[in-house]
Amino acid sequence: MQHRPQRKAQTTRNNRAATENRLQKARHPTTLRPVLNCFAVALALVPRPSTAESMASVRLAAGQTVLIDPVSRAGGCSLEILEGIARVFCPCEDTQGMTLAFLQPGDLLRTDRLCSDGVCVEALTPLAFHSHPELSGDEQFDVVNEWVLQLLRLRHLGSAEQRLQALFALLVTRLGRRCGDWCDLPFRLTHERIGELIGTTRVTTTRLMSRLRASQLLVSTSAEPTVRLAPELLANAPLAA
Repeated sequence: MQHRPQRKAQTTRNNRAATENRLQKARHPTTLRPVLNCFAVALALVPRPSTAESMASVRLAAGQTVLIDPVSRAGGCSLEILEGIARVFCPCEDTQGMTLAFLQPGDLLRTDRLCSDGVCVEALTPLAFHSHPELSGDEQFDVVNEWVLQLLRLRHLGSAEQRLQALFALLVTRLGRRCGDWCDLPFRLTHERIGELIGTTRVTTTRLMSRLRASQLLVSTSAEPTVRLAPELLANAPLAA
């Protein structure tokens, strides 16, 4: 007969394997396979520092994804982005990679507020982060909740054109910059991913993007990892205020 701790450990391994299997089946082509537990990676690559404030960083190339598994840190911790931009999404089978938030340097992802399946972090640009093993009680702002709210507002706009315009305005405002006569996003999203964010199919998204290119409101090439957007497109976007 197995002892209770052994049964608990086996259940944890089974749950983790099931989550990894669901993630591999989800529709996000840039996922790193096999899926890695980011905290395990952090401890495996470098020696554990003696103080909680100097946790060693983990680096991911653009396109790689890691699973943030709440089982590994039952007490909760926070993940801090040091460099780059990341997409946070749900690994659950039923949601098919639903986007929850985008993170940039200085943002914190609290693991105590995740679902039992955890979340996944995808590097949209070269990414560096580290984890704090303890949560402070004064972390009043939750960046994930704020992104979820903004994405929900966006999804309730009446037309797909409005939702696409509002999405680009939101991304540029939070993650982009003005560069001469254009506004630049430092990463590209697939048409399938944009469709997920604005509630349309990939085919509809491709048609809408083609219209923006034809109107010279958007410029992107396969040779560059960035997207250039005309300021007038963003200035007139719904929810821009």
